[in-house]
Amino acid sequence: MHATSDGVVVVHHDPVIHAEGVPQSAAAAIASSNSTAVKAHALAPGIGIPTLAEALDAIGTRAVVFVEIKAKNIEPLVVRCIRESSAECAVHSFDHRIIVSVKKIFPAIRCGILQVARHLNPVGSLEVTGAEDLWQHVDYIDEELVARAHAINARVIAWTANDTRQWTSLRALGVDGICTDRVGDLGAAGQLAH
Repeated sequence: MHATSDGVVVVHHDPVIHAEGVPQSAAAAIASSNSTAVKAHALAPGIGIPTLAEALDAIGTRAVVFVEIKAKNIEPLVVRCIRESSAECAVHSFDHRIIVSVKKIFPAIRCGILQVARHLNPVGSLEVTGAEDLWQHVDYIDEELVARAHAINARVIAWTANDTRQWTSLRALGVDGICTDRVGDLGAAGQLAH
């Protein structure tokens, strides 16, 4: 999630908009653009950048929405969108300070921390932030990490596992979720349900 200069939360991976046919040097920064300007950008013909409110409305109650906050200082805006929606949401971030902030604003929401490396104390950040989910990079998940997270009633979600061998191994380790770019294949492999 990123927010526009007029305080609208939008769903976009990067902090800048790389529109088709526009040189990268001319990419528009979301934080310094108003919502009208951001909505004017098309990612592909007929596909614009949705607001978080629009995305949550479209998903409704059909699935849990995992909201990753990428921009700093937008936590109140994101929490407001979530609270105004009927969608069930969880929030996670690489910036663990964001999770502390979200928990102060909305203690009841499920939160997760993203980690790229294998920390000496893999669950320490969960305890410090109050997060319930450890989003761990797939290359750094082992039996000890899963056991330590489960010992404090936390879930382990592997990201980004795109290989069928990884899915089988992760399931054997007891991970609680798999983040993948190949959702259809993961479902077809029978790996979605525990």
